[in-house]
Amino acid sequence: MSTAPGSDDPKDMFTCTKMLMQHVYYVQQSFNLLPDKHHYGTCINYIDLQESRDEFCEELINTVPDWVYAQKTAGSVLDRLLQDGRSNMNAQAALLQHCMSKFRDRDGRDLFVQGQFGELLLFNFLQSLFKAVPLLRKMPLTTSSTMERFGADAIHYKRENGKNLIFLGEAKTYTSNYKFKPALQEALDSIINTYKKHRKELKLYVYDNFIQEQLQDIAQQYINGTLPDTEVHLVSIIAYNETKGVMKQSEQQIKKDIIAIIEERGKELEREIFDIIPPELHPRFNYIILPVWKLNELIESFQKKLGK
Repeated sequence: MSTAPGSDDPKDMFTCTKMLMQHVYYVQQSFNLLPDKHHYGTCINYIDLQESRDEFCEELINTVPDWVYAQKTAGSVLDRLLQDGRSNMNAQAALLQHCMSKFRDRDGRDLFVQGQFGELLLFNFLQSLFKAVPLLRKMPLTTSSTMERFGADAIHYKRENGKNLIFLGEAKTYTSNYKFKPALQEALDSIINTYKKHRKELKLYVYDNFIQEQLQDIAQQYINGTLPDTEVHLVSIIAYNETKGVMKQSEQQIKKDIIAIIEERGKELEREIFDIIPPELHPRFNYIILPVWKLNELIESFQKKLGK
């Protein structure tokens, strides 16, 4: 069996999330959501009274190459660029441009950019918050017209306490006002649907190069039903446009107000919304809630920095 992530993880199985997460603030609590357990409430970090919005966006974009390629694959691409006669710096720049080109929107839809924004966040948060490495590389599927798109926005893996944990992730990004409820409802529908279909869909790619090389055996055993002590966990990240004001008296007050807003949003939801979650999945279900003020402007900035 391939080496599985755990306390002795190979360093190259995780990507660099440290710089992005310096510009993210998060806490764990229930936020009046069901299942009643600790979920993540997050926001763009503040330095005193200023939101580190530009830095957050820039560092998120800096993680694009890691999303597109595993380290070994990126190294092979870089070697080919060097063999073409490029200098080290020129080859690095060419690799970066190549990765960025995979973000090019083929049909001009704004939802395409929103979706990529959310998926890129999910890719980073699953590693930083859940310590789970990418099992399936989604980006080649997103940009290939010949491959059917895998249902989940992310599928990650980690080995913990003798168990093999599979993390299925879905990302929803809503830039319209007052959309927390529909965003959460769609997120629930999407992640439950992904849970039902993911094994069948994963079979399409288990023999291709979309699977992280060190985890090929893990993916194969999971599909074959021979991976012991396996648990599937669900993670739904919801980024939405918030309109309620916060008191800008201090950094601590701002963050306290943002967490209170997430709690209030959760309290406003009818409990029937959560009935779609099977009771047996309650211990495996996780939310990441990200309120953003003027989210449409952040998405536009994200798009411009990508050169789209």
